[in-house]
Amino acid sequence: MASPEERNNRILVIDDNVSIHEDIRKVLGVNRQKNDFMADAKAMLFDEESKESERIEFEIDSAYQGEDGYKKVLHSAAEGRPYAMAFVDVRMPPGWDGVETIAKIWKHHPELQIVLCTAFTDYSWDEMLEQLGRSDSLVIIKKPFDNIEVLQLAYALTHKWVLNNQLKQQLQDLDKVVAQRTSELQSAHDKLKTEFAGRMEIEKALRLSEERFSKAFRASPIPLAIQSLDSQVYVDANDGFEQITGFTREALIGRTPDEMNLWENADETAEILNHIRTRIPIRNRRARLRTKFGEVRETLLSVELFELDNEPFFLTNVQDITEQSKLEYELRQSQKMEAVGQLAAGVAHDFNNVLTVVQGHACLLLGSREPESPDYRSLETISAAAERASKLVRQLLTFSRKQFLQIRTMDIRETLESASEMFPRILGEHIDVKVVTAPELPFIDADSGMMEQILMNLAVNARDAMPQGGTLTIRAETELITPEAAYGHPDSRPGRFLRLTVSDTGCGISPEVLLRVFEPFFTTKPVGQGTGLGLATVYGVAKRHKGWVEVQSELKVGTTFKVFIPASANVLEINGSKSSRAGNPATDRGDETILVVEDEDALRELVVEVLKPQGYNVISASSGVKALEEWGQRKEKIHLLITDLVMPGGVMGRDLGQQLFAEDPELKVIYTSGYSPGLAGKDMALLEGKNFLAKPYPPVRLLKAVRDCLDCV
Repeated sequence: MASPEERNNRILVIDDNVSIHEDIRKVLGVNRQKNDFMADAKAMLFDEESKESERIEFEIDSAYQGEDGYKKVLHSAAEGRPYAMAFVDVRMPPGWDGVETIAKIWKHHPELQIVLCTAFTDYSWDEMLEQLGRSDSLVIIKKPFDNIEVLQLAYALTHKWVLNNQLKQQLQDLDKVVAQRTSELQSAHDKLKTEFAGRMEIEKALRLSEERFSKAFRASPIPLAIQSLDSQVYVDANDGFEQITGFTREALIGRTPDEMNLWENADETAEILNHIRTRIPIRNRRARLRTKFGEVRETLLSVELFELDNEPFFLTNVQDITEQSKLEYELRQSQKMEAVGQLAAGVAHDFNNVLTVVQGHACLLLGSREPESPDYRSLETISAAAERASKLVRQLLTFSRKQFLQIRTMDIRETLESASEMFPRILGEHIDVKVVTAPELPFIDADSGMMEQILMNLAVNARDAMPQGGTLTIRAETELITPEAAYGHPDSRPGRFLRLTVSDTGCGISPEVLLRVFEPFFTTKPVGQGTGLGLATVYGVAKRHKGWVEVQSELKVGTTFKVFIPASANVLEINGSKSSRAGNPATDRGDETILVVEDEDALRELVVEVLKPQGYNVISASSGVKALEEWGQRKEKIHLLITDLVMPGGVMGRDLGQQLFAEDPELKVIYTSGYSPGLAGKDMALLEGKNFLAKPYPPVRLLKAVRDCLDCV
């Protein structure tokens, strides 16, 4: 037992029932000389002989609500006279209940011993543990409680409080002693280093230091290994190094990295050793580590030379940056695509205007020539070149995410069927194509043209990898990705996806090239045989559809691309066409009045030249401002407005269309642009329900768009 001067017999009773306070005071405040059962209880509790003359006085304070009790605990501590224990009732309406009160008290004074008193099962033990945490400072008793039990708890818990404080003080004293002793040892170490006669004491201090280093070395989460500089064999390795390499400490010790084929580049490790021998430390040097299971990890190496018993050793610190490297690669790829996309978007408008003029006039001339005409073949070549150039611009905008997507809920089987018909002509007879679809496939929200472009680009890429022939297998399946499976790819995430798998039996891709396959303009094909945009486009289309692409390849075995597209939550609805017309250019005639607004003179003249021979009454304007003037001066009704989205003069195409449509709700509008619609300064969603004709377009497409728009109800 603690001596009287060491005891803390201050007790706080927190209970909304006044009689409880009185009962506890009676139990704990009775004269022990008259009630020797108290002494007997103490003797029984602490296994001592009962002494009738022994007496303990308890100082008891009362609080009738939890908040009041909390304040008294704080006040007593501030006075330097803290409570040793508290009796706390569970139910104390209307304020805090007992559990909440204890939680708030323990937040500041966790050493306070608590007896939780209850007559009800307000909380289960698990619920109290969830709110309070596990603690050996909590005792629960049921009301009505036994007097002896209360007295025993008062003796035991006040005594325990004293012992805890004594232990705390002893630990503090011990920390001071340890700190003081450590300081003394360091001083002795510094002194003995300068005194040859004290060499044995220095060695003793070094052994202590080595022991501390050994403990820190083994417990460090950073992969660490120690090697002999002379033989390069491992002499020690910590748990972190075991985890990253897959080898146990016993398997590592006594063997060299070369014997275990641990580092992918042996020349690089030899260079590191040369640096260490010249006492040049290595800091954060990239190296590729091969694990026991053959997996290659990207790491940062830091190497430091030290001596032990006059023998040189070096400490290797290995930091695994594999996931970081993947994320960095994805960021660089995204930045490259963004840069090229900005460049493409910047020139797309003017370039598409030029291509529209070239292609339009070529088509007009072709229409007026017989196939036997001397210049017919040249005109065909011009038209084909213009179409090829327009596709190149679309590819640039697609993989850089600048191309407008016409998203609809679709069944991928439609795209597979359409692509399958074109595969024999595109790939050749030496390629055996197999298309396999699962019985049940999810619908996807996608641009059907872009999905077809993914398949075509991957198929052409596979064809080029199989010059002697082979098998191309395309699979469409449902993939349910769990959170655990999503960890393996930086773009992956949990959910339900459509997975398109395109596999070939070609030459495969080397690891060095595999890291760059999605880079724009990167190609291993000879000059003139590839733009380097095929796989970059696949990557860009997948990203724009909130999906991603994975690739696996093995030299002389083949390559597999997996494209993941999120499953749609929509139900596929098949709607009829707004018009039953077949779009035959010969029938795309009319007598309506059309207002053509285009700032590019050559293109505006081309549109007028295409429309007038078909019977239309055409009014042209070079800007939005002039179009408003023409509209104000018109005598006849204007049925259709064809306007470029981006124009000089302060009136953009969309603003013009809205203003004229407000004056005449029957007006039909066709918007055109060489930009992707989203780059014209407005979101394409604002044009919903309107017609959009992307540049470049041939005369046939213009005529069909005009007729469809005019005929649309």
